[in-house]
Amino acid sequence: MPATHPLVTRSPQALVETLRGLGLRRFCLVPDPATGALVASHPALQPLADFVAAAGRDFEGHEGLFFQISERHDTLQGAFVHRTCRGQAAGGVRYWAYDTVEDYLRDGLRLAMGMTHKNALAGLWWGGGKGVMARNPAVDRDDPGVRADLYRDYGALMTSIRGCYVTAEDVGTCVTDMDHIFERTRFTTCIAPALGGSGNPSVPTARGVVAGMRAALEHLGAGTLEGKTVAVQGLGNVGWPLVGMLLDAGVARIIGCDVDEGRVASARDRFAGRPFEATLIARDDESWLATDCDVLAPCATGAVLNPRTIPRLRARVVCGAANNQLEDPERDDRALHERGILYVPDFLTNRMGIVTCADEQAGYVPGDPLIERHLGRDWEHGIHRAALRVFAESSATGRPPGTTARAQADALSREPHPIFGHRGPAIIRGLVDDGWAG
Repeated sequence: MPATHPLVTRSPQALVETLRGLGLRRFCLVPDPATGALVASHPALQPLADFVAAAGRDFEGHEGLFFQISERHDTLQGAFVHRTCRGQAAGGVRYWAYDTVEDYLRDGLRLAMGMTHKNALAGLWWGGGKGVMARNPAVDRDDPGVRADLYRDYGALMTSIRGCYVTAEDVGTCVTDMDHIFERTRFTTCIAPALGGSGNPSVPTARGVVAGMRAALEHLGAGTLEGKTVAVQGLGNVGWPLVGMLLDAGVARIIGCDVDEGRVASARDRFAGRPFEATLIARDDESWLATDCDVLAPCATGAVLNPRTIPRLRARVVCGAANNQLEDPERDDRALHERGILYVPDFLTNRMGIVTCADEQAGYVPGDPLIERHLGRDWEHGIHRAALRVFAESSATGRPPGTTARAQADALSREPHPIFGHRGPAIIRGLVDDGWAG
């Protein structure tokens, strides 16, 4: 259906008010096992299910979507489960501002699907999912007490959906937040090392981006990172350590930007005296993407590569940490390919966050081979060899690298877990049958 229904076009807070008016605190959108049609748990919310089912590139047979209003602070919280053939859905919980319910839903759908591809291509026995919390503008998100309430409530959501999705850290969320989730559920990762977790995955994620850059330059016959110019969009959790790693690798120049004045100032202080410059930009400023560089590294929000920006790019390689960098995966992948810009698929190179935390239950080893093999040059599923394999197939077939990587990941994502099989749909059906939404 067209995105004109008020449930879709209004803000997430308006949806919260609608749910309150219906006497609901929870709802879900789940496929009917007989027909495959997406069905809302309450008939008044069926327009949401109809919109999602018609969401085109963003909806690909997701197994279940679960939502609640937080017990405190009237915040819309969601869990998006895409595909669980390889295991429980795994992916971080994002805390972000959304203008409309459409924006909120599309982001969750797209991010969950991206996690399916990321986990499969990394050789992890996990499916794909994502958590999304929509910021309530009336709530002070920097208040520690408010954050503790919100993340405890999100932990309760995880427990209530019985482990079909296991959450982790993502944009807008920190390790302290994950610890509050852990107070209410076992179905989380990225908790503090003091509690037995792996902590903040930002540094390993940055290392993975560097590995992707090196593979891309090798494929192009362009040598190493030494002497190159790299543009880094976003100086936050991943962009910050990435800058340091690139400087240590001998790049000639780094041009960074961020929308946060404090982060820009801190980065300038931290890297003073080194070949680094940082610019404060407006949230909707796309002109910075036209920076002349060897490698462009999007490390902020997604959908930055689109028909407005791709014609203006002046980079040989795009390789960054941001999820869903392509606004339209097929269209924009093809546009980059036609321009001769080598795109390193984001779900291939930014895997290290989930790699670091997904198997916390396996325990920890110094210089852990379960982690380090992803960053070396030898393991077949490691970032370097996986990227070179994608580039080689892309060159041989003429298909863009993103399309090539998605096809490889899709095939892997349908392999059943060797012990549990495809268990997610049974968990979800049990939730529906037991009246989870009330």
